[in-house]
Amino acid sequence: MPKLKEHIIDKGTSFVNHFTTTAICCPSRVALWTGKQPHNTNVTDVNPPYGGFPKFVSQGLNENYLPVWLKEAGYNTYYTGKLFNAHTINNYNSPYPAGWTGTNFLLDPGTYDYLNPIYQHNQEPPVQHKGVHTSDLISKYVHELLKEAIDAENPFFVAIAPVAPHSNVNLRRQPGNPSAPLMTIPIPLERHSHLFEGVKVPRTENFNPDSPSGVSWIHKLAQLNDSSVSYLDDFYRARLQALQGVDEIVEQVTKQLEDAGILDETYIIYSSDNGYHLGQHRLPPGKECGFEEDIHVPLFIRGPGVSSGSIENAVTTHIDLAPTILRLAGADLRSDFDGTPIPVLPTQENKRHEHVAVEYWGGAIAEGEIGGFDGKGQIFAQNNTYKGVRIVHEDYNLYYSAWCNNEHELYDLKTDPGQLKSLFPHDDTTADSALLGTTARQVLNRLDALMLVLKSCKGNTCIEPWKILHPEGGVTSLKDALQAKFNAFYKEQVKVRFDRCEYGYLIDAEGPQVGYEYREGLEWHHWT
Repeated sequence: MPKLKEHIIDKGTSFVNHFTTTAICCPSRVALWTGKQPHNTNVTDVNPPYGGFPKFVSQGLNENYLPVWLKEAGYNTYYTGKLFNAHTINNYNSPYPAGWTGTNFLLDPGTYDYLNPIYQHNQEPPVQHKGVHTSDLISKYVHELLKEAIDAENPFFVAIAPVAPHSNVNLRRQPGNPSAPLMTIPIPLERHSHLFEGVKVPRTENFNPDSPSGVSWIHKLAQLNDSSVSYLDDFYRARLQALQGVDEIVEQVTKQLEDAGILDETYIIYSSDNGYHLGQHRLPPGKECGFEEDIHVPLFIRGPGVSSGSIENAVTTHIDLAPTILRLAGADLRSDFDGTPIPVLPTQENKRHEHVAVEYWGGAIAEGEIGGFDGKGQIFAQNNTYKGVRIVHEDYNLYYSAWCNNEHELYDLKTDPGQLKSLFPHDDTTADSALLGTTARQVLNRLDALMLVLKSCKGNTCIEPWKILHPEGGVTSLKDALQAKFNAFYKEQVKVRFDRCEYGYLIDAEGPQVGYEYREGLEWHHWT
């Protein structure tokens, strides 16, 4: 994306350790707009009963998210593109999404239909645009909304959400043709369809590996055959081609702001709701996993006072974006945020943390047409519910997860960036790997305790979880917690487990919710 690089990356700051909390669109977007973990919004899926626009409304969030707060702070607010899943031609007005001055929403069943999109402007009826590419339409609507915002001469916030490079999704399958593919290769604009000839999915160590990796259903995946790999390469090229339409919008927006004389006083933020895997760990096209390809997403910001062409290593997440935008807008932060403002400006002092709370409920979907997860067309993997903790520090780089079937995995990404070799010690007889100057088990005990706090955290507990484990202070990081004097405490700590697998956040399925607190100098029976 050369225009993205020219206009935003080179003119702004790249936040290279930015993560989504949940690697699927609707829960991720709700987390972004509310500044809360999905377990606190309870929007955990893309469709009802556990997710989608109806769940967003029923949870009371339509009156309690970023555009509402920005309007209260005196901003005009605009949106075009996809807002949420299950936002449809049947429910778009019951109620209308609150907080927006002007909108042009994509609606189901045309949200992901590149050549038959359905858009709905303000409070007008939806319109289907047969044969018109969605990227050309959103480009037009972006220009119109941004012009409206500029002409109003009020401070403004504009959100632009193109569907590219998502899979093309056919929600209009005819009853007489039930085998028609649901999710297929993205469709680029015709002017970009010749680009990237011969480009292939990067053959990283974890691409279609000879040995299985991961746990649960992922560990059972067969190695992809040559025709499947060729299809993945086609899919990858189509995604790159589709992104060129997004790249054009980046340039269009910056030029429109420049022509209006306000580019240098405008913050531009670029990110994605989730990552994507293509053949890594033998996976067909898709997301929804806790691997780096799915949760590690881009974040680039340019604007007044932002360092140009710089890299920021601070750990940031989508739940930090609403607090960040409110701070940049000069608005008050909310006391119930699970996130904290990102250090966008060099002069800003922020309490940063090294952790990301990762969580997912439900199944996983195999996108595309290469035979699903089993080579025979199974496109849905059940029991993909899991918790994860991602830790990034100059001295360590770890990912730990606990699945609803109570399998676990632990990866050291400094030595194993492809997450192929789990260091999780499965029982007391398993050889315990050396890790961070101690054993993997000692590190695991700390990470599990941290996960126990994060999986039900609220507000500041999500930002400073070590305070729950060490209320007397002195521990603010994994490095602090690894002191040998805490070994007994963490060994005996309540362990994360699930009581059963569910497709949504049901507390009675989530296992223990509360652990022990460390008290200096006390015997164990006092802790418990």
